[in-house]
Amino acid sequence: MEITTHDLMTVLHGMGFGALFMLAFSGALVELYRISAPGAPPAMSAGGQTLLGLYLVAMVILAWLTVFSGTYVIYPWYRAVPPEGVTDLADYPRRLLLSSGKTSEWHNVGMEWKEHVGWLAPIAMTMVAYVTMKYGRAIIQHRNMRISVLAFAVAAFVATGIAG
Repeated sequence: MEITTHDLMTVLHGMGFGALFMLAFSGALVELYRISAPGAPPAMSAGGQTLLGLYLVAMVILAWLTVFSGTYVIYPWYRAVPPEGVTDLADYPRRLLLSSGKTSEWHNVGMEWKEHVGWLAPIAMTMVAYVTMKYGRAIIQHRNMRISVLAFAVAAFVATGIAG
């Protein structure tokens, strides 16, 4: 069994950065909902706020690693143009998908959509982490801000699911 650099980078992008980012949403969404829900505690401990901030920063790092590795490492391989006269398109996935009417729509639905929607998640999560850390424990006093932060986290989750 052989793992090429291409295989390794693809696994790192999808199953490493991307999967960990998706899994991290469970904790982030639960905690953001907990501080945003009706009847939320009037104050969060300093340790709890620090832990939430670090958790969100780790998510932001994973999100940006996923998007950058996908955009600048994996995607150029996908978009590679075969040399003149090549008939075996196995090493040129975009051209392989577009070579048949039965599979060409997978390129439009899968990759064209994915390359744009994927950028929404790290942008939204960066905002979530920044606002949560900027306001610190005072975010508890701003109900609309907490709800907005939760909404952006949900939007990032949905975008990740679509791009994933």
